[in-house]
Amino acid sequence: MARSIFASFHYTGDADRVQQVLKMGAIEGDSLVVAQDWESVKYKTDAAIENWIHTQMLRKSAVVVLVGSETASRKWVDYEIRKAWDDYRPLVGIRIHGLKGLDGKTSSRGANPFSNVKLKGGACLDSGVDLHDPVGGTSTDVYKNIADNIDSWIANAKKRA
Repeated sequence: MARSIFASFHYTGDADRVQQVLKMGAIEGDSLVVAQDWESVKYKTDAAIENWIHTQMLRKSAVVVLVGSETASRKWVDYEIRKAWDDYRPLVGIRIHGLKGLDGKTSSRGANPFSNVKLKGGACLDSGVDLHDPVGGTSTDVYKNIADNIDSWIANAKKRA
């Protein structure tokens, strides 16, 4: 059964890889930020973007951070992770750098975006939120590993107690 999730990712760098993941069938397609949606909001005020993110996250069963080479450095991905945690939403990460983009190439492995979020007491969120690193020597193998496991990864997403 497909889950309705909020997909957090670096749009410019990974939209084509994200499309592959969203088309696997474990995630409802309406969770993808389509180009027109993002283009209509990205040049607005921070408050308008935050409101748009809030609206997009409503009634989603989890937040899935799809991690490419530059995801951890993106301001709005960081905001989405913090919002998910503060809203007690289940949160999980999946690395997608091993999938080929439209250019036929994979990308480099990016930093863990959960490392940017400090919790009370000084620990980072990366100690409590899973970031899955699919295995495989080819893009096809990585795709299969994600497809075989994504439903359970989302089902077991960390929820703040």
